Amino acid sequence: MDTAVKEKQQLNKKTKEDPKNFGATLWVYKGEKGALIPLLQSAQDTYGYIPESAIDGISEVTGIPSADIYGVITFYSQFRLKPLGKYVVKICDGTACHVNGSKDLISIIRDELGITNNETTEDGLFTLQEVACLGCCSLSPVIMINDETYGRLDSKKLKTILKEYKSKES
Repeated sequence: MDTAVKEKQQLNKKTKEDPKNFGATLWVYKGEKGALIPLLQSAQDTYGYIPESAIDGISEVTGIPSADIYGVITFYSQFRLKPLGKYVVKICDGTACHVNGSKDLISIIRDELGITNNETTEDGLFTLQEVACLGCCSLSPVIMINDETYGRLDSKKLKTILKEYKSKES
């Protein structure tokens, strides 16, 4: 591995430990072709999303207009312009889950939390992500909240789970 790659890896690690180092990460990539995606990934790794200040810094270093950078961010689903909630609720709508009632569960989550797909509650506690598959077909319908999986759900179980998470924060 060449020295420049090692230096970038070390700087990216320092940036994750202290987001104030993000500006230094920018300058390592100055003038380098194809740096936009790695810079966006670094910003998101640092902040948990890509804030406007990071977009402005990336624009300054790369010479790419901010509007074009927004275009790239919104094109790729891996990038976020807003922080995720404390609890990320992923609900599967794959074939097995869909057949077993995930659409009804999606409606319940939307009603209970007051958000739709890829939105975060105003209090910053919950983000809803409707996904194609969680790989738990035998447990369908299924949700994940952060790293915890809940399967064989019905409306009553789902409402109880959501209520438990809400009460943790009260």
